[in-house]
Amino acid sequence: MSYGLTTTELLRKRGHQTHFIHFDNPRSPERSSTSLLANDPDVSLPYLVKSQVYTIPSPGAQRELRDSLERIKPDVVHASLTLSPLDFRLPDLCQQLKVPLVATFHPPFDAGLRNLTAGTQQLTYQLYAPALARYDRVIVFSHLQEEVLIRLGVPQDRLAVIPNGVDQQCWTPPTAGHETLLNKQVRQRLGTGRVFLYMGRIATEKNVEALLRAWRLVQPEGCRLVIVGDGPLRSTLQNSFSGEDVLWWGHEPNLETRVALLQCAEVFVLPSLVEGLSLALLEAMACGTACIATDAGADGEVLDDGAGIVLSTQGVTTQLRTLLPVLRNQPVLTAELGRRARDRVMERYTIERNIDSIETLYGEILQEERLAA
Repeated sequence: MSYGLTTTELLRKRGHQTHFIHFDNPRSPERSSTSLLANDPDVSLPYLVKSQVYTIPSPGAQRELRDSLERIKPDVVHASLTLSPLDFRLPDLCQQLKVPLVATFHPPFDAGLRNLTAGTQQLTYQLYAPALARYDRVIVFSHLQEEVLIRLGVPQDRLAVIPNGVDQQCWTPPTAGHETLLNKQVRQRLGTGRVFLYMGRIATEKNVEALLRAWRLVQPEGCRLVIVGDGPLRSTLQNSFSGEDVLWWGHEPNLETRVALLQCAEVFVLPSLVEGLSLALLEAMACGTACIATDAGADGEVLDDGAGIVLSTQGVTTQLRTLLPVLRNQPVLTAELGRRARDRVMERYTIERNIDSIETLYGEILQEERLAA
């Protein structure tokens, strides 16, 4: 949902008329499933079940979606796919309404199929491929993801590689000599040691346990591991891996505090088994933090050619056990990796570059529609 909100907001700022249709049950009895306001730019579709993995819409959601599109009469429909049954019905619906359809396909993957989690994600790709072939365009985040979908039968001319982008004015390195009060407060809670940080969901696919095992084996002197986030494995891991050198920060909803955490961190570690293209990784890179990530999804592609350290998804604990002492003993190395990470974001992964590419894609599709008419 954050992807859709960010894209919608930035397109509006560029003068485009946008409408944000998303799953969100009515919050008051006065708002029924049929109460679509003619001037409301956003529309909520009712759902039965909603999680970070999938969404099951309410029986009336498809009709409400159709009514909304008929009322809005968009030039282009852009669907940020939510792993929902409606994803499979959208091509038919948009064909009936004669509206071109774009999808952004988010599910994480590991092209190497090196673990059970990757195999589960591959099933998702196999399930979606026939439907994606019927969209006018499908946005993916990397050429690796594009190759996976081509192997599964999605025509190459239907795919567009447009990486995620981050706001480089928000996610920025700390300014020397001008530490903010918030940064001072965050630093006070972090302590005086050098900070190694993980930020994200604490779930099986994120493989945080491998990082914690390596940290326990190495116990780098003068350093602290900070775990920012929440998820189904948090309680179990927190009970198993506690101590003065591990800080369980918890979920952090405040944007400015998340920026301050990355600015205070020296090293960001992402040990995932599967990924798409991690926004947390791009945010850490934009803040000038040295980054270590596995080659799951597109993350290895993001850090290639010296922008960071890339691990295999196999044997993460063993690799980190070797790397953590090196990074502890080489602050000059971590500073250089942080500089390169920031440069890589500025070169390839700014939010302006992302929106420029989306605008260009819309223009190409509309031009094709005009030629076909």
